[in-house]
Amino acid sequence: MAHIKILATGGTIASRTGRDGAASAGRAEDIAASLSGRHSYSVQDITNANSFRLRLADVRIIAEAVRAAVADDAVDGVVVTHGTDTMEETAFALDLVHDSPKPVVFTGAQRPADSPVADGPANLEEAVTAAAAAGLRNAGVLISFAGQVQSARGARKVHTVAANPFAGGVEVAHFVAGTLHVTAIPVRPAPLPMPGEDFDNARVEIIVCALGTGPELFNHAVHTGASAIVLAGTGMGNAGEGFAEAVQDAVHGGCPVVLCTRVPAGPVVPAYGAGGGLDLVRAGAIPGGDLAPVQARMLAALLTSLPATQEEILQALTTGTSRSR
Repeated sequence: MAHIKILATGGTIASRTGRDGAASAGRAEDIAASLSGRHSYSVQDITNANSFRLRLADVRIIAEAVRAAVADDAVDGVVVTHGTDTMEETAFALDLVHDSPKPVVFTGAQRPADSPVADGPANLEEAVTAAAAAGLRNAGVLISFAGQVQSARGARKVHTVAANPFAGGVEVAHFVAGTLHVTAIPVRPAPLPMPGEDFDNARVEIIVCALGTGPELFNHAVHTGASAIVLAGTGMGNAGEGFAEAVQDAVHGGCPVVLCTRVPAGPVVPAYGAGGGLDLVRAGAIPGGDLAPVQARMLAALLTSLPATQEEILQALTTGTSRSR
């Protein structure tokens, strides 16, 4: 029997519907009581919020709680309950700094705890099983939802109401009839330093490119003190007229620019001139590989708060792989 530390941050998994029809977050103890008892557990409430209201300071506090939990010899693994809206961001930020072989597994729910078809208890049971699995040691930070366990890196919320709203990460395990089957272990880069208090105030803006948009919002972000900018380009990482010059000015002024794509799947491939990805990279933008803009933002926020050089940011953006089992 393993001992799992459950760190609760609120979200739908602990929410109940009020008289006004709005869901509000409650305590994780209520849903943890449904666990089968296959493993022992303890619960710690970190915060109690819908994840769309979390701030970078909250992410730092969650990271510190996870670091303390895995440092406890009595703890074999950690589960973090979290709202799905920004789970991919917090989970990825923690994966960047996680330096223990013990699994850290995020989970949540799509339906409130008082729903007649609540999915939180089943998701929590599976997350605890994954966190206790010896086969998932050294797998880093994971997301477990509706029978699938995937890497935090690359994960995206791709559906608003589906039972499993996440896709994009490497599937590391899945459940069949309640039994966990491990299929891959992510090959992860060396962990980055833990976020300090400067991380709380890191300002990294995401600028999304669309047909006909110009660099005005991009320039405004630079001129009003952005720590870095993530440019979510079209296609393989392209932008319209004026963006290459704006990127060059930003980088020369000390504001790093990470180039991602607004497309849900596939990497940035700098190939086009005329202001396209090739020109943007030549102007100083750092290709974001396969990272979604919101995950690139978390990486940039962490690195610029350290602070890190342009070369260190480029190195950290090297895409991770996985080795099959």
